[in-house]
Amino acid sequence: MPAASAASASSASSDGPPLTRASLVLLALAACHGGAARATLPLRDACAAAQYWDGAACRPRGQAAALIARGKEALSQSSDVEAARTALDAAERDGGPRDHESNILLWQQRGIAAAYVDDDAAAAAAFDMLLALDPSHILSYRLSTKATFVFEDVRRRLARRGSPAIDVRWRPGQRIGERIPLDVEVVADPKQFLHRATLFVRTRGQPAWRAADLALPAGLRDRQTHLELPPIAARQPSSLELYLRAYDERGNEVLAWADPTHPREIPLRYDPPLPWYRRPWVWITGGGALAAGTALVVYALTLPPPDRVSGSVTVR
Repeated sequence: MPAASAASASSASSDGPPLTRASLVLLALAACHGGAARATLPLRDACAAAQYWDGAACRPRGQAAALIARGKEALSQSSDVEAARTALDAAERDGGPRDHESNILLWQQRGIAAAYVDDDAAAAAAFDMLLALDPSHILSYRLSTKATFVFEDVRRRLARRGSPAIDVRWRPGQRIGERIPLDVEVVADPKQFLHRATLFVRTRGQPAWRAADLALPAGLRDRQTHLELPPIAARQPSSLELYLRAYDERGNEVLAWADPTHPREIPLRYDPPLPWYRRPWVWITGGGALAAGTALVVYALTLPPPDRVSGSVTVR
């Protein structure tokens, strides 16, 4: 058993309520076998597409998408870089939390606008963020080489750095009616912007999504979050669909794991309940009654006769 785990067990036995020997053994086994406490995440109704969750309620997203569209139009229609940069700056500063697609488009347009005025440093910084949000992103070949050259240079440099990544894992053999354990791991976070996440879930065939919010671990150690989802009620085999969005400190979506149109699935096995005559308590109760009856019969048969017989005789 690791030393830290042993110290924890010793501290618990001295500072808290007395632990029995069995409790200490269970703690030791959990530590040696990698046991981890899992928090059951409460599920809430997912917000609509034009809303975001502020920690208490769903709120309108604001003007970010409209401002980004205005900046893109200024660049593509009139090549008005100043008007585009003004709109894009406003979207970043005052537009409110952005969804993933809007966030990608913002940094794409910021990089293009900066490249058009030969601000290669600002363009490279914008494209760096763009490729962190969407590592497979490509620019249109119709754009000016001022933008595409800077973009390709950034892409080559980032290929060596790696991209942000989150992995969601579960064990096979999950069953209907039982809690569903999950492990959410921050695999890589080179930009250090993975702050929290929302896991969206629904039973296959349902129209509405439910959401579970969780904080993501910071730093290089212990990047796994162990959690579980509430059980699903059903009377036949089913599956749980899920996808995830991660957010920075300002609530902007910075990473997408799967999506609503192509979610991941967890198969759920259905085990029908045992008939009453096959349930353990029936056999235990019946066996106990049979054992008690057998003991009485054996006792009666093996009981020796008494030495004296009491009674009275009447003579007439």
